[in-house]
Amino acid sequence: MMRVIAGTARGKNLTSLPGEDVTRPTINRVKEAMFSSVQFLVPGARVLDLFAGSGQLGIEALSRGAARCVFLDTSREAVGVILANCKTAGVFSKSRVIPDDAFHFLAATREQFDLALLDPPFHYGTVAKALPLLSSHMAHGGVVLCETELTADLPGTVQGLVQVRQYKYGKILVTRYEKEEQL
Repeated sequence: MMRVIAGTARGKNLTSLPGEDVTRPTINRVKEAMFSSVQFLVPGARVLDLFAGSGQLGIEALSRGAARCVFLDTSREAVGVILANCKTAGVFSKSRVIPDDAFHFLAATREQFDLALLDPPFHYGTVAKALPLLSSHMAHGGVVLCETELTADLPGTVQGLVQVRQYKYGKILVTRYEKEEQL
């Protein structure tokens, strides 16, 4: 059972789609570490939960004070779960749930984000493909947190996003990128 760890929705239970081939919920230890690393960025932040699945990462950000979150998933079933979870957590009014492909969304949107959360299906190189498109939508000083398999091949820098840290949790790798200030 997934729960919101902290903030206004602390302790609320969230649901996910059955089967890890569809969604793979982030374990609490990893989620806690991710949010500890961005705790001062989250209040008032514009957040993007790019491969949202159950929406738990974006909901955690909203619970911790983010201003708004855009949730994206290609699966209609996942979108239904995200909507239900946002209502359960009491963050529906700050949420925008979009049933769309991440690459299509990034190519079409003009929105800017302070925090992007990427937890796509493992073993497809999705994060490395998404980063170049995501870069132009990150505010200066913005942070991208990527959850991948330990063996993921991720670039050190990509179009103004600089890899600043990697955290290892068993078979999971969390990589932090920051948007460089333009001179």
